[in-house]
This record gives sequence, C-alpha cells and structure tokens, in this order.
Amino acid sequence: MADNLAKVFVYGTLKRGQPNHHWLSDTANGYQKFLGIAQTSKSFPLVVASRYNIPYLLDKEGSGNRVEGEVYEVDEQMLSRLDVLEDHPKYYTRRVEEVQLENDSTALKVWIYLFPKFKPELLGIEKPMLTSYNNNNLPENLKYVIRSERIEQNYFGDVMST
Repeated sequence: MADNLAKVFVYGTLKRGQPNHHWLSDTANGYQKFLGIAQTSKSFPLVVASRYNIPYLLDKEGSGNRVEGEVYEVDEQMLSRLDVLEDHPKYYTRRVEEVQLENDSTALKVWIYLFPKFKPELLGIEKPMLTSYNNNNLPENLKYVIRSERIEQNYFGDVMST
C-alpha cells in the first residue's frame, strides 16, 4: 500500500448504504479503508437542496450543527476520483478540518468537501439543517436523484451564487 494516504470525511451520499457509496467501494477508483463514524469539531449547515436533492455542507462555519459522517483512509487515486465526483475546486472545495471519531475525544485532521458559493436562501428557515444525512429516511420529495436519472446536468444555478 502506498505511503501517501489521506483521511477523508464524508457526510452525504458517499456514506455506507447511500446512493454514491459505490464510488468509495469500487477498487477501480483506488484504495479505501473505513476508519469509523465521526462528527465535525465545528458547526456547519448541512442542507438538502437543488432540483436533485443533493446534500450540501455549506461553508458557513458556526452555523448549523456539528455534522455526523464517516472517515475513510484513501490513496491519492481515490482522492482524485472523489475530486471528480465533487467537481473540486469549481463546485465543492476540499480542505482540511477537524473531526472526532465516535468514542474518541482526540481531534483528527481530515479532508472534507464544503460548498462555498451558495445562494443565501440555502440558509433560510425552509431548509432544515441536518446533523446527519440518510437518504433512506427522507420523504420521497427530498430523496437524492442519481446522475443517470437527471434530465438536466447543469443544476448549479439552483444553489450556486454568482
């Protein structure tokens, strides 16, 4: 195994049992190892938005909640594949943040994908701020639409400020 391993925190559709977990579990994308459940050290707004019900972790530190997710150890190949999925750095921005693994009080530095250029209305009261994302528990009108079922691929205008 390569020495250049990184830790990445996933909070939405990449988690186990969620619609995009296959990106992490596909060995053709690279190496990954599940390290555990974790929670962000800082609060961030986690909302479901766009016509395709995508979970977004908005880059607005101090708003929202400490968010629960999963930490994986990944190789450079997997990290670059995740960058493709998240359209980093045009759409999401990947940066280092701290999380705490479940049952462990020590801080762990991980890569996390945040959404920086969001429309202000994503912070509105009609968008509940989640502490944890689970597509299986959402009402039908908020369920994630997988890429192959999307009519229009350009949905950035739904959520992104100019």
